[in-house]
Amino acid sequence: MERRGPENITVWIQITALLCLCGGSAAQLSFSVSEEVDKGTVVGTLAKDLQINVQDLEKRDLRVVSGNSKKYFDVDLKTGALYVYDRIDREELCPNTAKCSLNIEAILSNPMHLHRIEVQIMDINDNAPSFREKEKIFNISESSFTGERYLLPVANDADTGINSVKSYKLSPNEYFSLDVQSGGQHSESAELVLQKSLDREKQSAIHLTLTALDGGKPARSGTLKIVVYVMDTNDNAPVFSQPLYKAQVSENAPFQTSILTVSATDLDEGVNGEIVYSFIERGNFNPEAMFSINPETGEIVVSGKIDYEDNTAFDIRIQARDKGTPSRSVHGKVLVEVIDVNDNQPEIVITSLMSPVKEDAETGTVVALVTVNDKDGGSNGLTSAKVLGSVPFKLKQNYKNYYSLTVDGPLDRESVSQYNVTIIATDEGTPSLSSTSVIPVHISDVNDNAPLFTEPAINVYVKENSAVGATIFTITAVDRDIEGNAKVTYSTLDSLSKSIPITSVVNINSETGDIVSLQTFNFEELKTFQFKVQATDSGVPPLSSNVTVNVFVLDENDNSPSILAPYSEHGSVNSESIPYSAEAGYFVAKIRAVDADSGYNALLSYHLSEPKGNNLFRIGTSTGEIRTKRRMSDNDLKSHPLVVLVSDNGEPSLSATVSIDVVVVESTADIQTPFRHVPIKEESFSDLNLYLLISIVSVSLIFLLSLITLIAVKCHRTDGTFSRYSAPMITTHPDGSWSYSKATQQYDVCFSSDTLKTFCTFTFNNQQHLNFNVH
Repeated sequence: MERRGPENITVWIQITALLCLCGGSAAQLSFSVSEEVDKGTVVGTLAKDLQINVQDLEKRDLRVVSGNSKKYFDVDLKTGALYVYDRIDREELCPNTAKCSLNIEAILSNPMHLHRIEVQIMDINDNAPSFREKEKIFNISESSFTGERYLLPVANDADTGINSVKSYKLSPNEYFSLDVQSGGQHSESAELVLQKSLDREKQSAIHLTLTALDGGKPARSGTLKIVVYVMDTNDNAPVFSQPLYKAQVSENAPFQTSILTVSATDLDEGVNGEIVYSFIERGNFNPEAMFSINPETGEIVVSGKIDYEDNTAFDIRIQARDKGTPSRSVHGKVLVEVIDVNDNQPEIVITSLMSPVKEDAETGTVVALVTVNDKDGGSNGLTSAKVLGSVPFKLKQNYKNYYSLTVDGPLDRESVSQYNVTIIATDEGTPSLSSTSVIPVHISDVNDNAPLFTEPAINVYVKENSAVGATIFTITAVDRDIEGNAKVTYSTLDSLSKSIPITSVVNINSETGDIVSLQTFNFEELKTFQFKVQATDSGVPPLSSNVTVNVFVLDENDNSPSILAPYSEHGSVNSESIPYSAEAGYFVAKIRAVDADSGYNALLSYHLSEPKGNNLFRIGTSTGEIRTKRRMSDNDLKSHPLVVLVSDNGEPSLSATVSIDVVVVESTADIQTPFRHVPIKEESFSDLNLYLLISIVSVSLIFLLSLITLIAVKCHRTDGTFSRYSAPMITTHPDGSWSYSKATQQYDVCFSSDTLKTFCTFTFNNQQHLNFNVH
């Protein structure tokens, strides 16, 4: 048995690599190794041939894959050597073929590269020639002429090339010689040639030995025993019309399809001239498995399944034998060529499927390796492949019928999470055949979507005096990603003011988005505030988005009306005087009140609640002015206690009361009330009173301007702060004046004189500006 040493293998690899470089093809590497070599035998150095540092092999995950079910080769990641992984039997791997090779693929990752490797399996002389038959018997007439030939069985050798059968030897004898004829690419034939006339009476049986030798070193051999029985005379043998018959038949031809008819003639007469046709079984091929021959007519027809992919041609040996005693025969040769038809669809084989694929995969990323095979020959076996439909993938041809399925466009898992990529392979036969294969490619998620709120701003309405810890709103953001990339957490941004963080006012549950109040809201102190909520996913890196939350505090009717000076609501009785001569509509007094609430809760109305059924006085529901309904009469009382009810429009309504005792006097000179409005019907006005009024109004206007300036400066300094305001307070001073105070700020807005009362009406609008009117 001959084995190639490592030196021969190395030299062969270098020569092959040099030839590949000279030929301009770097797409495939070629190596060779003898069959039956020991496991671990180095075939070649992949690291050197692929121009990769040995230190990078593990990082780039170098591996070899094969379409065979059995693994014959592997790579050593420490040295980069390609070595034999399992026993290789060329005869088992490539039976009855002259050339045997294994195609494997070397795959590198990071980045992905594919290299085709062809390993030639070199034959060694590990099989000896053998004959199917142990003994061959010939019946030869003694009248046979010298020079007649008798076909001998051929020997079979599983080896190929020089290790196959190369010669035959015949044991020494005086009657026969051996003639070996080469049939070219189809076969060889050995024939017994009669060298000397036979004499049955001298020797009725001749024993010979045929030895078949192969070309190995040392040569192996096999023998066949030959027995020649010398028969009595039938002196004419049949003769075929031609020494070689040729015919063609299409593969898959129907049974009983006629191929051709052979013909032989015999010069003898009678039974010695009657011919019977038959096949001669040679080696491992029995013609009767595929064909049948009519023994009388010589017609050869199809009797089995003919497949071009199994056999491209048949070398059939035929025999024509007469019926003489002993019979004589002649052998002939029929060469049947099989015509290929396109009866095999291309076969699509998927290897190394990389799934799932990240949705941010770049164009050109390898998804799978695809191989297309077609068992047909010629143009029927030429194939092409492509991807069907509009998908972001394409096939890239690497080498001949080897392809890579690569990314050819942007991927978005949120739009399409899985593609069923359909590959169609088509051959060039007529008619063309095709096959399809569907590759499921799953798209994995990356964090490419930030959480989104349904609106850019969210308005939240909460009642004042709501309980601490109540959930005032639940905020929600949606992330189109999945799993960890879609897990959203919530947090608050910004502060209510520079000194007060928003986290002291509200809190947000980071998991659920529930916004919880941390204090009771007072509409009179804080009407609205805003903050931002940030939603952040759990991806790497995390993505986030913000939304503005506007919180509006809704007013509740939690403040009763407050009676303004000069009247008091704290249980004291206020006194007013009117003359007996007062006409209907005479102005008695004006009740003024304010409410810290707003809207309908601060809309006030005035009513006389006592005494019931009073028909002398009336009060303006919206103005609070008390006037007489009619003139006085002698039956009217001199003192009239009145109770004024001031109510707001809230639900439920809150109210306050003030008591006024109206005293009827004989004349205006008897009126002692310090502050008195001039009756509506007063016709005269003294110069002194006019001067006093002008002075008071001037002083009041100057004070008002100062007050407005002071309030503007104060508002400017406290702008943007979050402070708590106390309820407004009305204070009456001993000197008869009153003032309006709020928190720690107090303003004297009206003054009195001994002869004239000045009534002031003031309100704060929404911008905290003071409106001030003097009556």
